[in-house]
Amino acid sequence: MKPEALERFADEPYFFDRTPSCDVVYFSNEAQSYFDKDELSVRVGLKETESPIALCYCFGHTAESVREEIVAKGRSTTAERITAEVQAGNCSCETKNPSGKCCLGEVYGAVQRIQKELSPEELQEEPVTLMERG
Repeated sequence: MKPEALERFADEPYFFDRTPSCDVVYFSNEAQSYFDKDELSVRVGLKETESPIALCYCFGHTAESVREEIVAKGRSTTAERITAEVQAGNCSCETKNPSGKCCLGEVYGAVQRIQKELSPEELQEEPVTLMERG
């Protein structure tokens, strides 16, 4: 959060608002306290409609990078690469991701959405190398 927003932070439980169309990111009904997306120091991908749309806060993956990979290769390996990093103990989702949770659900959802949005003409398959008979 930005420093001026932290000054209003109450010592009460806060919840993450997952509604894309709502500017509120964190709320505490007990404290009557709400923090909008413009009060955070990072963009919340779930709340954004303009690029860049963050998907993974630990390793910098965006909806745009996933789209580029799908267009270039016909599929995305982003989730597999993130999974390998998680297994290696290199993620910090609890502190870097505004939701405080692992990003893989958002990544899988974005991959499926992007694949549906792309036309067959936009998708390029990886070139196939034919082996010579010798």
